Parts: sequence; C-alpha cells; structure tokens
Amino acid sequence: MKRKKKKKNIKKEILDYLKDEWKFLLFCVVLTCILLFPLDYYITTGGGISDIDKRVIVEDSYDSKGTLNISYVTQLRGDILTYGLSYIMPNWEREKYSDYKIDDDETLDNLEFRNKLNLEYSNSNATYWGFKLAGEDIELVSSKMYIIYISKEYKTEFKVQDELLSIDNKSFSNFNDYKNYLNTLNEGDYVTVKVLRKNKEVEFKTKLYRLEDRNIMGVTLNIINKYKTSKNVKFKFKNNETGPSGGLMTTLDIYNKLTKKDITNGLKIAGTGTIEIDGTIGEIGGVKHKLLGAAHSKADVFLVPKENYKECIKTKKENKLKIKIIKVTNIEEAINKLSNLEG
Repeated sequence: MKRKKKKKNIKKEILDYLKDEWKFLLFCVVLTCILLFPLDYYITTGGGISDIDKRVIVEDSYDSKGTLNISYVTQLRGDILTYGLSYIMPNWEREKYSDYKIDDDETLDNLEFRNKLNLEYSNSNATYWGFKLAGEDIELVSSKMYIIYISKEYKTEFKVQDELLSIDNKSFSNFNDYKNYLNTLNEGDYVTVKVLRKNKEVEFKTKLYRLEDRNIMGVTLNIINKYKTSKNVKFKFKNNETGPSGGLMTTLDIYNKLTKKDITNGLKIAGTGTIEIDGTIGEIGGVKHKLLGAAHSKADVFLVPKENYKECIKTKKENKLKIKIIKVTNIEEAINKLSNLEG
C-alpha cells in the first residue's frame, strides 16, 4: 500500500510541475528548436592529424621510426547555435554548403558520391606513384570512367554516377583513348553510349559538341585506374574519410613502406595535398586549421602544396608556431626534401 501511495505522489508532483511550469517548458522546447534549426553552412571548428599507418596496408612493408600523418579539419553541420558561436569562438569559421557543390543543382547524394570517388582517385594515383618511385613493378589493368557533372549548356541523357562502359561499342582502357576517339568524329555527330546505372546497363545516343580544340559530350568524368602491383596494397579508410586531400601523405606512406630508407628520419610528419595523375601536389581547403591541428599535436614537419604555402606561413607567424613548414610541388620533390631532413 505504501509503494502505491508513493507512486501516486510522484505522479501527482510531476503533473503539478507540468501544470505550473508549462510555459517555461514550452519556451525551452521552442528555443531549442530555433537554436538547432539547420542552416546552409558547415562550421569548421579545428583540425588534427592521424597516423596513416593503419589505413594503408602494404605487403612485406618496411618499418618506420617516425610517423606519417594525414591532416583533417573538424566540421559541424551549421545551425543557428553553431553559426552564432562562430562569431565568438576563436578560429571557428563559416563555410557555405553551396561552396562544396559544383553548382546549385548538385544534390547531397551526388556530392557524397563525388567525394568518395575523389578518395578512390587519390588512392589510385598514390599507388601508382608510390610503386613507381620505389622501383617496384606496377601495371595498369583497367580504367573506370564515372560521370560526376553534367553541364547545363548541353543536352544529354547522362546522369551523375553513371559509369561509362562504351562509345559506339568501343571500350577504353584510359582517358586519352577516350578523348582521341571523340576527336576522330565531327561536331554535331551522335554517338551510341552504354552506361552502368544503378547496376543496370543503359544505352542511348548523345550529341557531340565542340569546345575549343576538342569534341565533348557535355559531361565531366572522373577516372579511376586499377593497377596490378608487385606487392598487395589495401586501404582501410573510415566511411567519413572522403575526398582527395590525403593523397600526398598516402603516397609517401606507400613509398616509405616499399623502400629500406626511412624518409621520416624518426620525425612526426604531417601534411595535406592532393596527388594528381602526373605526380603534382594540388591545392586543398582548410589548410589553416590543418596546420594548427598539426602544431597542437606536436608534429615536427608540415608538408603543404605551393598554393597554400603563404597562408601557412602567415598562420605560423600569427600563432607563433614552431612547426617546420615545407612547400612541395610534386611527389618527387616531397620525397627528396624529407630524405634530407635530420631527425
């Protein structure tokens, strides 16, 4: 009887509290909904580094005394609360979601597809240059071409995420063969294309257009090369780790695991930059936060593309950082500069 009475008292107290304070509680709910209302922004709050060793697995690899680390930025999905805090918190920055899109019509699904494809592209190029510069055997097996953008200026039945299988029943093992074939035809010609769309083959005709000195189909392609290598390579990036900005460090890690000479020299090395098919290191975004994150994590060295170098030097001076910043333009230069460092 006592337990039932106690339960009734608790229930009555709760009901009385809700009755007396319902206006305040309603205010709290409304305020929370307002503060968490999503905005068309990402809020960059900081950066950090992560040892790439466990993300790139190379068969029979050499050990390293130091570490090679990928740099990253920490982002929050923008809402009224985080947007407001970005004006108060030091080094919090606002970036429009639309800035990440090719154009206003690009969907979130297509954006995420492009980012994942960029990671595959980066890993493919990293594999090629890591093995090539280490003097290991590597052979191109196949190339897959995906549609990542369709220009509004041209009429076509392509859809973003299509995999291009053939043109006029001709398949292509590399991008140059694809371009060369289109240039054997005339502006205004129609070609028969076959694509893989949602695991189904789709065939249709599309018109060729002239852009400067070449024929195009009005789409942008991303090429993913697959290689046969003398030693097996596996990538174990997390699902939320996408994009091409880790390409430089991935390439260095593959190279370092294939060669006896340890290019880390016992140092904690961080860096960022894309790795392109020609071996050049490309510009990236968020470099200020990545540098600050590397310095906070006590990295000895920060590798950066030449396009981002001035911003890094400015950030280093403003924040009185001790980290050594090295500018690189291509992967061979990056290896040479690291090889000449002293631990």
